[in-house]
Amino acid sequence: MPESTPRTTTVAVGAGGLATADMVLNIGPQHPATHGVLRLRLTLDGERIIRAEPIIGYMHRGAEKLFEVRDYRQIIVLANRHDWLSAFSNELGVVLAVEQMLGMEVPERAVWLRTMLAELNRVLNHLMFLGSYPLELGAITPVFYAFREREELQAVMEEASGGRMHYMFNRVGGLKEDVPAGWLGRVDHAVQAVRGRLPDLESMLVGNEILHARTRGVGVLDAATVHAFGVSGPIARASGVDVDLRRDQPYLAYAALFAADGPGRVVTRTAGDCLSRLEVLLEQVHVSLDLVEHCLSVLGTLAAGPVNQRLPKVLKVPEGETYVATENPLGFNGYYLVSRGEKTPWRLKLRSASFNNVQVLTELLPGALVSDMVAILGSTFFVVGDVDK
Repeated sequence: MPESTPRTTTVAVGAGGLATADMVLNIGPQHPATHGVLRLRLTLDGERIIRAEPIIGYMHRGAEKLFEVRDYRQIIVLANRHDWLSAFSNELGVVLAVEQMLGMEVPERAVWLRTMLAELNRVLNHLMFLGSYPLELGAITPVFYAFREREELQAVMEEASGGRMHYMFNRVGGLKEDVPAGWLGRVDHAVQAVRGRLPDLESMLVGNEILHARTRGVGVLDAATVHAFGVSGPIARASGVDVDLRRDQPYLAYAALFAADGPGRVVTRTAGDCLSRLEVLLEQVHVSLDLVEHCLSVLGTLAAGPVNQRLPKVLKVPEGETYVATENPLGFNGYYLVSRGEKTPWRLKLRSASFNNVQVLTELLPGALVSDMVAILGSTFFVVGDVDK
């Protein structure tokens, strides 16, 4: 990778007249302290980090170039993989962009089903981090409780779509097919089961003295830095940045959900530290479950009907361009689609949430101790495939 700034090594005289020098420490790309294949090059002054450089690209597979040689149906299977914890939401952004270019109306039943499935996917994403983050700090028990709830919700997602991680359930014009008979009731049962057991997980996190000692006041991210680096999602809201595309630029059924009388609300904190980021994630699980319950109540009143539009055998998108951003579990996920009227996009640029959430580590890590590095790194809630694309 090109060097952004020249590196300097500081040599000084320490205690007893011994020459000392700053130490350059590589964390990763395959290291127990890194999330996947991310590499961090840290410059240390003793135990304190004075410079941090995230080095990315170890998982780069050229997704954006692959998009250009696939038709609009094939793109979906590629697009749901960059953030493998948010696969349904990744698919959603692509089909929304194509539908916008086509001027296509999606059946109402599909709109509400998409919204509910997106929120279930958000809960699955957050539960993964709520289990894995304490694990990185030395607490193994929460991950078992988090995965118990994930399995409950993944069961209904799998029943509807056939997939556990890469659902491939969205289609241009709606969904692949309608949900099975009795499925809405099973979703309601799963949501109530998760709600009833969530206090078990919360009791290990909220008020935990060890977790608080490792996270409170650590890795403080201020609102100005959030805006400067384009950080979004739970990390931005934990720093007091009150932005959520579901409310601010509503799509699907979110305009109704985030209306004055709706169940939607934006979760924020002001401290901007590791603990605040964890608290936002935890509270957002409850909000998403509220949204799922509301979707269930609406879907229960809708008459049976189609969940997709009939498409031509060869789908071509009119010439033009559009940008569609969605509020993915980890932040803004945007697709910039440029079409020349062919069955494949001329350009499909992906703006992933994790990329910006990782680059801010250059500001977050300097000044922190090496022992706090894992706590800060884990609290930025990213997926490496979402960074590298």
